Amino acid sequence: MSDEVEHPSHYTSGDIECIDAIEAALTPDEFRGYCKGNIIKYSWRERHKQQATALRKARWYLNRLIDFLEKDE
Repeated sequence: MSDEVEHPSHYTSGDIECIDAIEAALTPDEFRGYCKGNIIKYSWRERHKQQATALRKARWYLNRLIDFLEKDE
């Protein structure tokens, strides 16, 4: 997958990736909601903005959410 989806440069500057900082700052339920909101957002707008890229971003957040949930299984 492209860096634009997996690790965009504007989210990976410094020692910590933005998504990791967000996860650390939120409760588990809040982080689940954050991921779900982004899945909805990118799915919702796929017809209007770079369709394949938007769906890859939605899939990225879905995979991140699945990985997050499976950590506790």
